[in-house]
Amino acid sequence: MSHDGVGPRAVMRSVAFLTAGALAVPLLSGCGSADEAGKPLARQDIAPVGRALVAEGGTLRWAVDTVPETFNTFQSDADATTTRVAQAVLPSMYRLDATGRPQRDSDYLESAKVVDTEPKQVVLYKLNQQAVWSDGREIGAADFAAQWRALSGKDSAYWTARNAGYERIEKIERGDNDLEVRVTFKRTYADWRSLFSPLYPKDVMGTPDAFNDGARRKLKVTAGPFVVKKVDRKNDQVRLTRNTRWWGRPAKLSEIVLTAVPRNERASALAAGKIDLAEIDPAAAQRVDGAANGTAGPLAGPGSGRTAAKALRSWALAHGSDEDTAEDEVEARTELREQIAKWEEQQKALRDFEVRRSLEPAYTQLALNGADGLLADERVRRAVARALDRKELAKVVLKPLGLPAEPVGSHLALAGQDAYADNSGALGGQDTAEAQALLADAGWVPGGPVKKQENAEKAAGSEGKKADGKKSDSDDSADGDGTYVVGEDDKGRTARRSDDGRQLAQDGKQFKQVHGGAPGAYAPKGTAAPAAAPAKALAKDGKALSLRFVLPSGPGSEPLAAVAARITRMLAKVGIGTDITKVSDESYFKDHIASGQYDLALYSWPGSAFPATDARPIYAKPVPAADGSLSVEQNYTRVGTDQVDQLFEQAVSTLDEGEKRSLIRKADSRIWAAAGSIPLYQRPQLTAVRKSVVNAGAFGFQTPVYEDMGFLKKGAKKGAKASASPSGK
Repeated sequence: MSHDGVGPRAVMRSVAFLTAGALAVPLLSGCGSADEAGKPLARQDIAPVGRALVAEGGTLRWAVDTVPETFNTFQSDADATTTRVAQAVLPSMYRLDATGRPQRDSDYLESAKVVDTEPKQVVLYKLNQQAVWSDGREIGAADFAAQWRALSGKDSAYWTARNAGYERIEKIERGDNDLEVRVTFKRTYADWRSLFSPLYPKDVMGTPDAFNDGARRKLKVTAGPFVVKKVDRKNDQVRLTRNTRWWGRPAKLSEIVLTAVPRNERASALAAGKIDLAEIDPAAAQRVDGAANGTAGPLAGPGSGRTAAKALRSWALAHGSDEDTAEDEVEARTELREQIAKWEEQQKALRDFEVRRSLEPAYTQLALNGADGLLADERVRRAVARALDRKELAKVVLKPLGLPAEPVGSHLALAGQDAYADNSGALGGQDTAEAQALLADAGWVPGGPVKKQENAEKAAGSEGKKADGKKSDSDDSADGDGTYVVGEDDKGRTARRSDDGRQLAQDGKQFKQVHGGAPGAYAPKGTAAPAAAPAKALAKDGKALSLRFVLPSGPGSEPLAAVAARITRMLAKVGIGTDITKVSDESYFKDHIASGQYDLALYSWPGSAFPATDARPIYAKPVPAADGSLSVEQNYTRVGTDQVDQLFEQAVSTLDEGEKRSLIRKADSRIWAAAGSIPLYQRPQLTAVRKSVVNAGAFGFQTPVYEDMGFLKKGAKKGAKASASPSGK
């Protein structure tokens, strides 16, 4: 799991709430035309070509994060690779297109429509007559019924992670023939297209034992363009091969090998020829771009061999060393020369690759824990939100990557999706004066007496630690007097900015090299850079206004710390202090986010084509559990309202698409107004791909079309228009 993200759709279905009072806000209608959805901010980048230009055969070696613990996407430990495999080998009645909208998959489904609404909703599925499982059996009503029973929530023997939608089904029957499936709902369900995607065979769903264990380590029966040939856990590989019983357009590739490669090793694996395609971090993207541009990157310097030795010796003499010391310098730098030579060889190999860029269907948010503490006061949460310049944060992350730097305007959809509209006006944009007025109204005054408080480390959890072991990052950012000191290398700061403020706040390593930089463009170490003086510290009832900002500390977490530092400075301008505490990756979600041991935190949620179903658990009102605790499911901010619950229920219970869209937008406006979650920016999606690989890369919203992936034919050119695909493909 990434620090900046919560797992894919499999984790998104549950329940939650907590906040006080009705919300008096000016903009809550959420109404508007469908045009507000607009287009995706960034198009997918997959080097599309027509199938006629794709060579027959070949093996695509694809880097993934893990060899999954389970191939059952409905289990709690399913991960992104589980989803990747399911997309290639299992039926889905609906898949997402490039705008994030569900489309019927004609390889499995000839048609699907609501045929009755009274007395109850009935959906009739007509299956493709050629659709069969890999064992030769037809896909039919028995498979639909088995999946419904397993996921309905009625039988606790099935270890399911989610059942949303399936619990609204009353019965499933065979239609007029074997190709028809009638699904009757006991309660109207607007998001019925979300069901049976993926669809597992009755062999997997038929009994609790088969569901719980049968599909964890292997998938014997499948029905996609590929089958699972081998799971090699010793070598961290899953091998997919062409399905000989596949009735659709035949896969161009002979096989796809999914190999688990740590993100910080992917650039080296690409250069070594071990993989052909990999999602990468910004630092690796810079290396690939540098190779394509003929630059060696951060380790560029003297060459290897005798030239390097002479250059190093000359450098040592020029800097005051005598002959003997200079020789020692040369010996001491032998390892560096070898590293440089290795780097240069890798850069040459990386010329065969390119970076394909889009925006991931997920957004990063600032979460504000409203369960108790200082942020239980809605006015303080709103003040935090009004202190943020979301446009600036989006630019910091996305502009250096050449991606559209627009803040996300909705909790429930992303630009291009039907339900999207910018509803942030329900809360308001950056306004220092308004933030300070809200704090004053809440009783926080400048310079008030402050009693000694308990160490914030304890409040953040047993594994928490201050960013530098001594003081908070908010102290570091101002160096005690509101001035940021350029070049200081304290451990509490993980991000440095160039003169134009470029830095990254996303999964992966920091984007270290600034394009276009000139010698002397950076201030010497210790030079004070101008910074707006923070507002006077605020206090109330002898307590300082300081918020616990919890961050992960593992590899790849540096960019999140950079964003946290930028947010810290924004909050300081209105008098809000922050106390950054870093915790281990393993405990970040379990011991801090999920358990509520934080005030502020950064993490991501995936976008969904079915927000009435998938987003409801994230924003619904927490309910008291039998033991007196609060059941929050995925609502880690503990902020919600009865109105939001009602709007979600209304949205999921109407079959009028326009009404559903309006209700979703109204719910989003109220979520903004409650100020428990502040969407910041859509996450970048960077994929390094061998230049000869086509119809693959940064997919954006779209479900990958595995049968069209492959290698460009010799003599063909990329950029040729892709051939038309059947409906839903």
